[in-house]
Amino acid sequence: MVSILSKPSFCYPSISSSSMKKKPRHYEQLKQRQNQDNNGFTSLSLSKPSPTPISVVKHPIQRTKLEALDSVITELETSARKGITITEPEIFASLLETCYTLRSIHHGVRVHRLIPAYLLRNNLGVSSKLVRLYASCGHAEVAHEVFDQMSKRKSSAFAWNSLISGYAESSQYEDAMALYFQMAEDGVKPDRFTFPRVLKACGGIGSIQIGEAIHRDLVKEGFGHDVYVLNALVDMYAKCGDIVKARNVFDMIPHRDYVSWNSMLTSYLHHGLLHEATHIFRLMVRDGVEPDKVAISSVLARVLSLKHGRQLHGWVIRRGMECELSVANALIVLYSKTGQLRQACYIFDQMLERDIVSWNAIISAHSKESNDLKYFEEMQRANVRPDVITFVSVLSLCANAGMVEDGERLFSLMSREYGINPRMEHYACMVNLYGRAGMLQEAYSMIVQEMGFEAGPTVWGALLYACYIHGNADMGEVAAQRLFELEPDNEHNFELLMRLYSKEKRIQDVERVRQMMVDRGLET
Repeated sequence: MVSILSKPSFCYPSISSSSMKKKPRHYEQLKQRQNQDNNGFTSLSLSKPSPTPISVVKHPIQRTKLEALDSVITELETSARKGITITEPEIFASLLETCYTLRSIHHGVRVHRLIPAYLLRNNLGVSSKLVRLYASCGHAEVAHEVFDQMSKRKSSAFAWNSLISGYAESSQYEDAMALYFQMAEDGVKPDRFTFPRVLKACGGIGSIQIGEAIHRDLVKEGFGHDVYVLNALVDMYAKCGDIVKARNVFDMIPHRDYVSWNSMLTSYLHHGLLHEATHIFRLMVRDGVEPDKVAISSVLARVLSLKHGRQLHGWVIRRGMECELSVANALIVLYSKTGQLRQACYIFDQMLERDIVSWNAIISAHSKESNDLKYFEEMQRANVRPDVITFVSVLSLCANAGMVEDGERLFSLMSREYGINPRMEHYACMVNLYGRAGMLQEAYSMIVQEMGFEAGPTVWGALLYACYIHGNADMGEVAAQRLFELEPDNEHNFELLMRLYSKEKRIQDVERVRQMMVDRGLET
């Protein structure tokens, strides 16, 4: 893969493999990084190794693993400049393993530059570890370049698995699936690590037909009872929308581990099946599998019943998990959406640690209350930087409380002080703010003059509702027309316009809109 150059610059070789010919997106970025690291680098001879030993300097002070890695690579680079050719594959394999463990792509590029091209082509261990390093660090297409130069890639699934995983983790699901099918065409036998990666990609695509085909493949290969593979199969079926098959696979798992239970739990929660999720949660606890903070938080954030929420809260307290950040955040959400604002505030006030999610949760909990922006101001005093969600909450609060001047100030502060460009949700909040205050012209001007992109249904919907509240049928017609174009099947928009006309005693217009609904099949 890597040519030994006589100039202090490095570039990847052109791709000539017929398997997948792609130019990596990260090519220039990595090329620049290598050029920066390659100052003063001279050629390495491809002659036989010199008997001159590589000097190792012992440092009496304790160093971090990253510092130790950097020191070793620097010594090898120094030796290379002196004409010493390093050909031992064990050295490169060990260094690449360390780079992978430490997730240091910077050092991995330097090691890559030292590896002789013939060694990279012919040594499966070294090249496979380099593929894994690039793929796991988000450079899947660069990893594919290395992969395409491997002469022995068909003898092991390791490099294939690494590359499939790299594409799947970077949401390039089609590329991951294509590589799996190429793997089958080339006669490479998949292993138990192949299928979870492929199933992740299949879930990302959302194709149940391909998923079922892979299911047949893994059974044929003898992994039909492998817990590691079956856990991924549960997740795949759930993401493809077949929760029944996901549960059937779950029931087939002979010895369920934590991942098995959590996959089924999160699958039910993702599909909004709270009753089934709660049942799985109880079975999980009964079987002695302790849910972790992620599972607990997921359930708490979705519980609709205050009774069930309090039961879970008690379970959390008995296990000493109430101080876990994600759990406390979920409890704030639980109590705020069930109307227990005092309890939500108590949990927030008792928190020893808070993150942006904590602040957003408590601010959002007060979005329908008039509290003079108490928690937002406290957040600022704590030097916590608000984000996009924070401003949606505070602008909603201002709209609900009729705090026009505060809303205008915060809307300006968002971009001026924090560099956050207003999104659709923020403009919808401002239109709602002006609309509720009866400032319909300001609301309309915000849409047609201030927004740098086309307004969506939430924005026009806020204006239509404001027109209904304040009885402005002319402006309401404009908003409704845009909504009919954006959401032609949304009955609520037609009904709201009819109520506006009815309020203004425009009976003929009411009947006209009703007929529009009939013509569109929206009225039974």
